[in-house]
Amino acid sequence: MRFQYFRQPGRHGAAYPPLRLAILGAALLTACAAQAGRPMVTEDATLVDPKTCQLDSWVQKNRHSTEMWAMPACNFTGNFELAAGGALTREAGHTNASDLALQGKTLFKPMEPNGWGVGLAAGMVRYPKANARDWYALIPVSFSLRDDDLLVHTNLGWLRDGQERQDRMTWGLGAELQLTQRVGLTAETYGQDRGKPFYQFGVRHWLAPERVQLNASYGNRNGGGYRRFSLGLSFFTAPFSI
Repeated sequence: MRFQYFRQPGRHGAAYPPLRLAILGAALLTACAAQAGRPMVTEDATLVDPKTCQLDSWVQKNRHSTEMWAMPACNFTGNFELAAGGALTREAGHTNASDLALQGKTLFKPMEPNGWGVGLAAGMVRYPKANARDWYALIPVSFSLRDDDLLVHTNLGWLRDGQERQDRMTWGLGAELQLTQRVGLTAETYGQDRGKPFYQFGVRHWLAPERVQLNASYGNRNGGGYRRFSLGLSFFTAPFSI
């Protein structure tokens, strides 16, 4: 799971939340559990493993605010991942529930080692303080290279801005490089059909293989003016019986 949805900074009284996501996404690959998820924003064509759940949690420090996120996700059926969660944002000395998020994702073609995959993710984000709601959908396409040591993700999507009542195109391009069995690096750029794009670099480390992962990222906007840092933990369950 990677909560990919994003909005322009400064809207609805809070800064940009990574939605992959995700939001958002930062997830498990169906075939290789050590190479997907936080801290990336660009969505991937993978799902949480069948009959498992995960929890992505992170703190994001923006220029004028701090966001605290929690995004649980589960895959009960094998080919449908459901994520729901939200954020508290502290800004100007006040803390408010700034974002409530819901996302579903499925795959049309699962990605295999040295192959490619494609899927569909869609969802909405509600902003209680502003009484506004955005809707989005996107198609992630992922490519596996070097036996999954290098993954490349591309996104093309649609965003319905509920406050401005405008439709926008969204896009993303990201890469994941597995350095060792426990350590990986991420790099990406993403944006909309208007305004300057964003970029982000991240690192993640398995504290407990396939169960607990630590991740961190730095992001900004082309031309500067939107510096942010994030630090997160992701937790993964063993398969359960239903």
